[in-house]
Amino acid sequence: MSGTADLVLHSGRVFTGSGLHPSATAVAVTGGRIVAVGTDAQARARTGPRTRTVDLAGRLLLPGFTDAHVHPVMGGLERLGCDLSEVQGAQAALERVAAHAAAHPGSGWISGGGWAMTDFPGGTPRREDLDRVVPDRPVLLLNRDHHGAWANSRALELAGVDAGTPDPADGRIERDADGAPSGTLHEGAMDLVSRLLPPVTEDDLAAGLAEGQRYLHSAGVTGWQDAIVGNHAGHSDTTPTYLRAAAAGTLTARVVGALWWPRGRGLDEVEDVVAGFVAHRDRVAAAGTDRFATTSVKIMLDGVAENRTASMLTPYLDGCGCSSGDSGLSYLDRDLLLAAVPALDEAGFDVHVHVIGDRAVRDALDALALARRSPASRGGRHHLAHLQVVHPDDVPRFAALDVTANVQALWACEEEQMTALTTPLLGPERNSWQYPFGGLLRNGARLVMGSDWPVSTPDPWQAVHVAVNRALPGQDAPPFFPEQALTLTEALHAYTAGSAWINRHEGAGTIAPGAVADLTVASADPFSLDPRDLHAVRTDLTFVSGVPVHDATAALTGVGR
Repeated sequence: MSGTADLVLHSGRVFTGSGLHPSATAVAVTGGRIVAVGTDAQARARTGPRTRTVDLAGRLLLPGFTDAHVHPVMGGLERLGCDLSEVQGAQAALERVAAHAAAHPGSGWISGGGWAMTDFPGGTPRREDLDRVVPDRPVLLLNRDHHGAWANSRALELAGVDAGTPDPADGRIERDADGAPSGTLHEGAMDLVSRLLPPVTEDDLAAGLAEGQRYLHSAGVTGWQDAIVGNHAGHSDTTPTYLRAAAAGTLTARVVGALWWPRGRGLDEVEDVVAGFVAHRDRVAAAGTDRFATTSVKIMLDGVAENRTASMLTPYLDGCGCSSGDSGLSYLDRDLLLAAVPALDEAGFDVHVHVIGDRAVRDALDALALARRSPASRGGRHHLAHLQVVHPDDVPRFAALDVTANVQALWACEEEQMTALTTPLLGPERNSWQYPFGGLLRNGARLVMGSDWPVSTPDPWQAVHVAVNRALPGQDAPPFFPEQALTLTEALHAYTAGSAWINRHEGAGTIAPGAVADLTVASADPFSLDPRDLHAVRTDLTFVSGVPVHDATAALTGVGR
């Protein structure tokens, strides 16, 4: 190391993005990039009167996390609205709704979300419960996975949803015996009510992005892929929100937006849809920012297993363990998918597909196989997100087709929703096919990680804990198929170098000379902990390009703190 650095972090351990550095204890940063990785003595030689310094005191320094599948603006808006994500139990949820209504008087809508399906019988809360705490104002609250919503009677009345309302093609209305809506709306049925919500303003979106970014930085996240950008399900396109923040210098994260593939389009419209995406990508590129790009396209292929909307190869089981005859939903016709994915690949997009059920996984892989075989293929960095149920025959196909597994590791455990709502619908064999992270790696697949926040916490350490232990913190239950567990190194690699790669953030996700100084300081050295204590790790410091964007401990010293 030579020359005075802007920032020096010393006296710790260094995870490079691929593994622990065998000898380095310090990193120096100048001009937003890492200029040296070495010993404390070498770091001291780079420290001048204007150098900011951090004494790691044995803590771990690692690349900033990149969240490969997240919804920051939506998550930020929920945190600013009626936020139920941190309450437990139906009564606590209702108390929070009542308190929010009292704090925001008037006759307008109450919206937000974050309620847990496991807090209600069958995962389906009722309108009467909301009516008791808010009888005279419409209420619509999304659940934590955003595949269902809870409405009160006033909201259903205003939307004209009653016993005579048919289920939409892409959703289902939960009903009482007489056909009347009970208060829970699944998938596309949410739109029957959400279309009436007041429009979200530009200022609302800006506030949501600011809060989402602040929260993600506090978790050590320095970059992400926003899994839905564009007009979708009544939501406004957040592209202008990102571009305004980038122009104002307030977008500190490195972001890729995944453009939403619209539902309801036919085979004859594929060319027009792709052309529209190309024009959108070009407009964003013309803005000249290195903080935001729309180089990915998101296809939501199916729903979720617990409400029987995930697309399965064989039918779900009923309450008696027999075939229900219901194999879930596919939101894109297979022929349309087989045309759309190669067209997107040829246009130079990275395709990002939501797949939960084993039929959705297979259909997506089949479409990507066509894209890879095309002479016009551009070799996109394609990835399938969630991967809850994967047929064993399809596990080796990821490496063979160079398709990345984008996993939400926090879900790979035996918890109440799994036990009560999912496992009974799948049966023992399919249950064992869930979240096959270890099998994917052993077969040569590339893994990246994301949180899907606000569906679940964006804290990478909680996901890493489950990836390694296949169990929630403090859980007495046996690990959930422990043969699918990852090592700590594998999990951290996926959440740093792996996710930065899928976002084409070249030079990020690694600690090496020349890399961008997107860095995270953990509250401890997780490699020295019992794996069962990984959940206790927190993020103390987060840097983007060497600039602090989160400091939980006031650890920085020197000029420019």
